[in-house]
Amino acid sequence: MITPHAQMLRALLARYAEACARVLEHDTAARRGILKDTAYTLCVVTGTCEIKDALATADRLLATEQSDAAARPDGASPDQAGQTLAV
Repeated sequence: MITPHAQMLRALLARYAEACARVLEHDTAARRGILKDTAYTLCVVTGTCEIKDALATADRLLATEQSDAAARPDGASPDQAGQTLAV
């Protein structure tokens, strides 16, 4: 499985949390559809079939990424390591 980018996972988790809150605030078919689509996307990205598994996998991947970043001397994420802003 390809490991999803941590920033994308965080954005999807935030979108899922917002969708959950909106459904709880005012349950409509449109809001449930957004929640369902976001849950599906999280499942696809994490390689799981159930949202509870997707959330657990996302948490595990983010924790691993965070501990890997802490282990690097510069604290950079894998995507930032070795990159410069030079053109």
